[in-house]
Amino acid sequence: MQQLQKSREALGLEDALKKLDKYELLILDDIGYVKKSDSESQVLFELIAHRYERSSLLITTNQAFSEWDSIFGDNMMTVAAIDRLVHHADIYKIEGESYRKKEALKSNQEIGQVN
Repeated sequence: MQQLQKSREALGLEDALKKLDKYELLILDDIGYVKKSDSESQVLFELIAHRYERSSLLITTNQAFSEWDSIFGDNMMTVAAIDRLVHHADIYKIEGESYRKKEALKSNQEIGQVN
């Protein structure tokens, strides 16, 4: 996102997005984890809109769609982004304990048994 934002500031966002077209799949991991500025949110939307019906995106997040206003900061942009994403989407909701948390607890228990 930062590189795309720099390209946008240099008036080269369209060229930067076209360069990403060579990838059949882009993975955006943990969107929503870090608060984005308005400019970053706009670039994220531009990426989603550019890839729409063109190439694949795989997005992971721990936020429900109802919480995505915190990602985009603007309800209209949120609705438009979600609309494009879900149009041809396969959505998988994974519930349960965090894998990282489970592994950390397991490691801590093993260390406790050694001491």
